[in-house]
Amino acid sequence: MQPIRERILGRVKSILVVDDERHIVDLLRLYLEKEGFSVVAAADGETALELHARHDPDLVILDLMLPRIDGFEVCREIRRRGETPILMLTARSDDVDSIVGLELGADDYVTKPFNPRALVARVKAILRRSGPGKRTDRAFEVGPLRVDPRRREAHVGSRRLALRPREFDLLAALARDPGVVLTRDALLEDVWGTDFPGETRTVDVHVAELRKALAPDGPSIETARGYGYRLVPADGATGAGPA
Repeated sequence: MQPIRERILGRVKSILVVDDERHIVDLLRLYLEKEGFSVVAAADGETALELHARHDPDLVILDLMLPRIDGFEVCREIRRRGETPILMLTARSDDVDSIVGLELGADDYVTKPFNPRALVARVKAILRRSGPGKRTDRAFEVGPLRVDPRRREAHVGSRRLALRPREFDLLAALARDPGVVLTRDALLEDVWGTDFPGETRTVDVHVAELRKALAPDGPSIETARGYGYRLVPADGATGAGPA
């Protein structure tokens, strides 16, 4: 039976699970449906893209190692079509797969083996951040950088920054408190909407992409080793305010 909270909130959100390991699909279906989500599943990349086009899911859980079309290509195509949130699954113990996937536009990643309850929590967090009602603020400036959360635009001088959704959210979080060091966990909670630790490499990858976008004339993102990051103007000043 559909949980009361999902009936109250209205339309049941749909999740596309893409994995060629049947036991993983069955496990995720069990936990996701228990929380009131509708689940469709694909065992290969080609079917995943067909189901994505047919069902327009609210989120995709995507394994990287798939037959026919691999997860990287599926991620690239879904991102070309729009902004459907993507949570990647990777069996690799290092960061290579996850970094590449995040650079392609995935919102987050989980390494196998995973705790299904934690994964469902991650799904809810991503949907909470990508859905309607996200926080909006007046535009504000840090040196030559202007960030407009309502328009979801960022400019350095007259140059508009081409940012992915999570990159913009991360930049906005840093720019709201220029000069203040924000921990990786705090940034995860603010940007990705999750209050549990782990996978802070997600923040590092997005910071690296932001640094490329801001260079050479924008503010810099400084690393507080072992702690987090802060945004400072090119001249080192920390003052900023609403535009």
